[in-house]
Amino acid sequence: MIRSTKGLKALALAGAASVLLAACSSTSSTPEDGASSSPSASQKADPAASCEAPSSPGQDALRIGTILPNTGTLAYLAPPAEAGIGLAVEDINAAGGVLDQDVTVEPRTDSGDSNDLTVSSAAATQLIDAKVPVAIGAESSSVTLNVIDQLTAACIVEISPANTASSLSGYSSYYFRTAPPDSVQGSALGTQIVNDGRANVAFLVFNDTYGTGLRDSVQESVEASGGTVVYGGTGEGQEFPPGQTTFSSEVTAALATDPDAIVILAFDETKSIVPELVAQGADMTSIYMSDGNTADYSEDFDPGTLEGAQGTIPGAFPSSDLQERFNTYYQESAGSALTDYSYAQESYDATMLAALAAVKGGGTDSGTIQANMAAVSGADGGTECSTFADCKTAIEAGDDISYTGPSGIGAFDDQNDPSSAFIGIYKFDGDNKIVYQTAVEGTVQ
Repeated sequence: MIRSTKGLKALALAGAASVLLAACSSTSSTPEDGASSSPSASQKADPAASCEAPSSPGQDALRIGTILPNTGTLAYLAPPAEAGIGLAVEDINAAGGVLDQDVTVEPRTDSGDSNDLTVSSAAATQLIDAKVPVAIGAESSSVTLNVIDQLTAACIVEISPANTASSLSGYSSYYFRTAPPDSVQGSALGTQIVNDGRANVAFLVFNDTYGTGLRDSVQESVEASGGTVVYGGTGEGQEFPPGQTTFSSEVTAALATDPDAIVILAFDETKSIVPELVAQGADMTSIYMSDGNTADYSEDFDPGTLEGAQGTIPGAFPSSDLQERFNTYYQESAGSALTDYSYAQESYDATMLAALAAVKGGGTDSGTIQANMAAVSGADGGTECSTFADCKTAIEAGDDISYTGPSGIGAFDDQNDPSSAFIGIYKFDGDNKIVYQTAVEGTVQ
């Protein structure tokens, strides 16, 4: 069905308040612990500089590879991504496929996490050997920074549904993402903290591209609104290494600064940080998290442990109908139910945009897809459409299109970032599960 962007946003925010945040991009200057610092996009040549669309577009059936965290600290994000990609492929093929051929997903590779980057390096090699034109992933910004040169230099279009590091903006002409950079989520999280009446903020943040980049953006937002960072701020050297398991000294030092808000920016380390906060008497309603750890902890902590704590996850919250579709697909394909929907919609839209770019360009090779990604996202305007069938019909009629998918992102900008995106605000209930509260819309400036 074709509907207006205004109608889509109203659907995404049904029953929720929408606040427009003007967010400025920022760049983390702190490399991941134990890894060399990756140069910013403005400091290095495009790895895909030698890639170009062929004079005769490829006509093979479209194959999409994946590089998702099947193992490691972010493994909980793989099921919703698989559901989003798989459901999109089902919808694409039900509408006749791309160039009248079914789309397939292969190979499905394991990205692992930033604790062992050899896993993602091997996955990138597997994707290159398979000669896929498109790879969806990775979920971790640090993992992408480990493989992006490898993938895009091989002229593979990499589309991440979850990367948020600002240093990835404009990194390569063959790299796109359907999640917003840290500046948008950081502004939303910082604004939420200040709006809650909290003025003194402590960060417990791991020394990872994702953690430090997001910390910098939250800090900028908090300080711009009159708040103060009392522990773990930019340049203080109080980050901890990824994979750390004991946090007595960090929690003691943070609580000694008498914060009224504690922001935990970590992945699986959160499961060790929270019990230490409880043991040292922290007010758990003062805890704030982000998409890396805003998750279901019902099996990890005693009931009520996180009740009242809050977190943010980029993306419009999926409707009940879409949740059911994601869940049905995943149950049929994996034999289990989804417990999380983080980045499912962004994964769906990443797949749709790649397929529509192939349709618009009349080819399934990576050069053709790359050359048409921005156009089908609506960068040049065009007929607004929200399903593959309707978008394909419009393209075949000779129209420009503006795909408006369930994630609610705006068209790609000149950095291959979404020009706008929703950030969901969640609160933990008595079972330590997250409950959607509202959403804010942020623009990248």
